[in-house]
Amino acid sequence: MSQIRHPHPLAVAGMVLGMGTLTTVALWGQAGRPTWGLDVAVAAVSLVAALAQLWWPVHGALAATLLAALSPVATPAAATGALQVAQRRRLPVAAAVTAAGMAAHLVQGLWRPSSGISLPWWLLLICAAYGALLGWGALARSRRALLASLRERAHRAETEQGRRIAEARMAERRRLAREMHDVLAHRLSLVATHAGALEYRPDASPDRITAAAGVVRAGVHQALEELRQVIGLLREQEDGLDELTPRPDLADLSGLIADARQAGQPVRLREEVTDIAALPPAASRTAYRVVQEGLTNARKHAPGQPVDVLVHGAPGMSLLIDIRNPPPPAEAAPLVPGSGLGLVGLTERVRLAGGRLDHHGTDAEFRLQARLPWPA
Repeated sequence: MSQIRHPHPLAVAGMVLGMGTLTTVALWGQAGRPTWGLDVAVAAVSLVAALAQLWWPVHGALAATLLAALSPVATPAAATGALQVAQRRRLPVAAAVTAAGMAAHLVQGLWRPSSGISLPWWLLLICAAYGALLGWGALARSRRALLASLRERAHRAETEQGRRIAEARMAERRRLAREMHDVLAHRLSLVATHAGALEYRPDASPDRITAAAGVVRAGVHQALEELRQVIGLLREQEDGLDELTPRPDLADLSGLIADARQAGQPVRLREEVTDIAALPPAASRTAYRVVQEGLTNARKHAPGQPVDVLVHGAPGMSLLIDIRNPPPPAEAAPLVPGSGLGLVGLTERVRLAGGRLDHHGTDAEFRLQARLPWPA
């Protein structure tokens, strides 16, 4: 059931004024006829029916239509009712009310024929007028429906845009978490290695303690510097600017290995790469992060154990990064606790670069292997 419409007071006032004027004109035209008393009564009731159309368009229109069969003074209310129904109800209902209006005026024309026009022309005029009212009202209803549909589509588009923005923000936060982990975990694990040496070797010579403390200080300074670079990178991306500080890639692998060896981690590197400059930048940076994460995990979970790093590839072939290290002795505890999210983020990073990452452990070794596409 449709809800009752609450019209604006101005609409009520306009209906009273307009229908009062039209009904008065129609009543004036019937002055002096024997049915004058009936016309006055019909005029009063038709005004009430016209007002009822603002709340109940179908019922008000049918009431005015029945009155139009008795007197021409109800014709303005009946015509207005047909227009109201055409504007606010579906086409079958509007067509039924229109047909009822035509039938009522046919009865009116037979009972009280007009002296100025013949019955056929009267019927033709009535049919044309009601047809115009039906078409006009249906057009107005379709236009309102179209505007409502456009507003709904605009609202849905705005909601969808908001959802896409929220998803983009969440993706950026995840990317930030991966970037922070990749950059800082490696550097802080080096600091933890030297700090652990100071803790477990209190009998070391002052020179060795001073050197280890210097490495810790330098490592913390570098970690803070890299953190500043990551935050600066994110700010530049928010402002729509390019990166001012280049991120490390596979060409910087020698420096990464040197840092690991300086921290006391035995690393064997086999680099079998042809024309490394031809490697796409995204794949080169991802490969660097894979090696960095592999060294960081080995240093965390198997401190002191040797690490074998193989980097192999050429244009037209996939780039292979293979990192292996034996497990720690059973009595050894991990030097730095892990969050368990490093490999999850690294897997997503490799996948976004079009590659694949696998990792598994056995009693003999832990193996991290990544393959990245390298177009010819």
